Amino acid sequence: MANSRRVSRVSSLIKREVSQMLLFDIKDDRVGAGMVSVTDVDLSGDLQHAKIFVSIYGTEEAKVETMEGLKSSEGYVRKELAQRIRLRRAPEVRFFEDHGIERGDKMLHLLNEIRETIPPEDESYNTED
Repeated sequence: MANSRRVSRVSSLIKREVSQMLLFDIKDDRVGAGMVSVTDVDLSGDLQHAKIFVSIYGTEEAKVETMEGLKSSEGYVRKELAQRIRLRRAPEVRFFEDHGIERGDKMLHLLNEIRETIPPEDESYNTED
């Protein structure tokens, strides 16, 4: 079993390489339907399983189409990782959609709505006297 430092280093390498593949190597038109970025890679302790979290910007149909394209390219990504990162065995790759950015945007929107509904403090009333 690999130590946590190695797991962290390999997961950052996987993140970088998969990002490069998304930009230049994966030719599936479905992957280009939405703007895709790799947000995180969760690698198992034995370096055999990699969960790749992606953020997809676009319509709901584009997101679904992009995820289908990514799921169909998992074998290609694994093969490319085996060639680019020298490991005894390339990890099994799975793609997952990361909704964190959407949730953060929704929270900011809700906080802004709350701020607009609260009346501003009365400047004439001062409790510091």
